[in-house]
Amino acid sequence: MTFWETLLLATALSMDAVAVTIANSLAYRCKAREMAAMPLLFGGFQGLMPLLGYWVSGLFADLVHRYAGVVTLVVLGYIGAKMLFDGLRGEGESGLGAMLTWKLLLLQAVATSIDAFAVGVSLLAMDVEVVPACAMIAVTTFLCSLLALFLGRRFGSALGDKAKAAGGVILLAIAIKAVL
Repeated sequence: MTFWETLLLATALSMDAVAVTIANSLAYRCKAREMAAMPLLFGGFQGLMPLLGYWVSGLFADLVHRYAGVVTLVVLGYIGAKMLFDGLRGEGESGLGAMLTWKLLLLQAVATSIDAFAVGVSLLAMDVEVVPACAMIAVTTFLCSLLALFLGRRFGSALGDKAKAAGGVILLAIAIKAVL
């Protein structure tokens, strides 16, 4: 794989994390720790999962590939539906789930990086140097998520009370896309 092909792969893999970062920044009040954690966790998991897929490709790759969409649908679908419901009910900052939690961030990081595990299997099949590729995936996802965080924070204030509903719609769209 060339540098540019790896960069395109990294950018494609980062898009779910970007969308979730935007949704989170639209829907939740975030402390500085959680804001910093989004790009770090999403980048870290996007870089780690292909490495794991590469190393354990013979054992679990088929299982992960077969059920990745369903797991993503369930996790992000639940979170997105709850955000949409809360947003439409008018639950503002005082509503349940108004604060972004570490548990939720971790679940989102895993859910958005499951497809990267399957990519690790492909990297093995293509005889790619996995460590540089995974590092590029991690850095690209970090940078894209960081940009998404700033965009989401900027437009979140413009959306006002409907920001949480908009974030929920984004997560539901990702969840549905995962099974199509």
